[in-house]
Amino acid sequence: MTEQATGAHHPQPRPRSGGHQSAPVEHVTGAQSLIRSLEEVGADTVFGIPGGAILPAYDPLMDSTRVRHVLVRHEQGAGHAATGYAQATGRVGVCMATSGPGATNLVTPIADAHMDSVPMVAITGQVASKAIGTDAFQEADIVGITMPITKHNFLVTKAEDIPRVIAQAFHIASTGRPGPVLVDIAKDALQARTTFSWPPTMDLPGYRPVTKPHAKQIREAAKLITAARRPVLYVGGGVLKARATAELKVLAELTGAPVTTTLMGLGAFPDSHELHVGMPGMHGAVTAVTALQKADLIVALGARFDDRVTGKLDSFAPYAKIVHADIDPAEIGKNRAADVPIVGDAREVLADLIQAVQKEHAEGNRGDYTAWWKDLNRWRETYPLGYDQPEDGSLSPQQVIERIGQLAPEGTIFAAGVGQHQMWAAHFIEYDRPATWLNSGGAGTMGYAVPAAMGAKAGAPDRAVWAIDGDGCFQMTNQELTTCALNNIPIKVAIINNGALGMVRQWQTLFYNQRYSNTVLHSGPGADTTEKSAGTRVPDFVKLSEAMGCHAIRCEDPADLDKVIEEANSINDRPVVVDFIVHEDAMVWPMVAAGTSNDEIMAARDVRPDFGDNEDD
Repeated sequence: MTEQATGAHHPQPRPRSGGHQSAPVEHVTGAQSLIRSLEEVGADTVFGIPGGAILPAYDPLMDSTRVRHVLVRHEQGAGHAATGYAQATGRVGVCMATSGPGATNLVTPIADAHMDSVPMVAITGQVASKAIGTDAFQEADIVGITMPITKHNFLVTKAEDIPRVIAQAFHIASTGRPGPVLVDIAKDALQARTTFSWPPTMDLPGYRPVTKPHAKQIREAAKLITAARRPVLYVGGGVLKARATAELKVLAELTGAPVTTTLMGLGAFPDSHELHVGMPGMHGAVTAVTALQKADLIVALGARFDDRVTGKLDSFAPYAKIVHADIDPAEIGKNRAADVPIVGDAREVLADLIQAVQKEHAEGNRGDYTAWWKDLNRWRETYPLGYDQPEDGSLSPQQVIERIGQLAPEGTIFAAGVGQHQMWAAHFIEYDRPATWLNSGGAGTMGYAVPAAMGAKAGAPDRAVWAIDGDGCFQMTNQELTTCALNNIPIKVAIINNGALGMVRQWQTLFYNQRYSNTVLHSGPGADTTEKSAGTRVPDFVKLSEAMGCHAIRCEDPADLDKVIEEANSINDRPVVVDFIVHEDAMVWPMVAAGTSNDEIMAARDVRPDFGDNEDD
């Protein structure tokens, strides 16, 4: 993405040309140089934990009036918070940890950010340069460990390199296809005396992201769009990262083509818009999945044809020509060959496509999608998203999530964990604005929601932030509620508590003859797993949350649902946790079983959609 397209709110460092007057030089330590560099690139929030190798950096950090440090309770929390901050604000998220175990605890959130193309800079301390490679205390080769999961990484052993490396790290993280960059700094480089001047001279000769699409490819794409009878705009997270949602809406309305937004692309196009046919994928809407299968043209914008969307790849969209636009040329043709490949920033691609389609229309070439919309609307009416209320009068998890969405203040940001609650939050909350849906899409990281919500709230303090979490995910990173309570970060957490690892349990129900091996969370071996009373649940989430400084509520009765949600929305001086005790047998539908064709989609258990006889016309 271009710097403008990533929504960077602060000027990125520019290479210093020899003709300009030199910036004033300050005599500082490497640690002071690091903090000054963070100030200059516009980093206003850092999530981290001090330790021996990074400790020199924490001394000048104490004096900074421009960088806020949030002391987290686990480095994984720091990494996910940096991701949530970046996803909510469009700015680069920053986390910091010490060497060895501190750095390795960042591996999961770095991998998560890499899979979801999130701009993040992770700064780690390293043992002194002369001790590197000696198995010194708390030494780990974090550069080597993270090389496959970063966009780029640096090992800094000289104090004078710190400003240049920080400038380059932020530039690389936020431009082109965004991603995480690791900066590992030896302790003696932080302690050494050096000079500081800004801006540094940047030298990145091999890094030239292509943002402007090729005009011929744009013209070819416009011709295919107007000639198609069954087109689909397949929109991924790249459109959000390019800040291209306004352009997408113009193109969609100009063409009249249906739009499907991926799990990472929710909010790029309004869910409520008549052209939106839902989310595709393993648990996508029947209409969205089927539209891709029956399409004669797929226009992929900032999407990567991942396995969750395509199902069995060789049976995916058999009738479709492919226009694939992406900032990253490595994605084009990786999983599905493109008839028209377009390398470029999604905002520029869409702007050029709009003009090219308008030119086609002016020449009398306009697509007729009347028959296509007749099919699409029939599928929408026949197979809408829905759920059944439990017969025993207990809470429906889908209803809980739906009502949270309906009662939430305007502009609320939702961060989801991973599993059933993630899919229900994708389906039953309406996303009409960008940057209102945060989740771990590519890596599927349990424990993402609470720290990501914390980061989002720190970056957007005027917005309400709800974390929709499962009882399994919540038990991985809930300690960050303490961080929230002590740092005035009043997030709200909905625990969708079915007493089990819900998505795994669903697979055991469907594919493992209901043998529930190690998926029950609230009972030990040999206990009565049907026991639902709060007194036997371990842990008691209300007591646990209160112990961490939160306001906590338990909700078990559907009659109390709205009252409880409204109480949570009314409290904004501390974190709020609501333990929703929901029915354990609720399942996520629709579903395409792993490894099968999208043609095998099930609308509900034992319900295979009937698409009629005109599906191939």
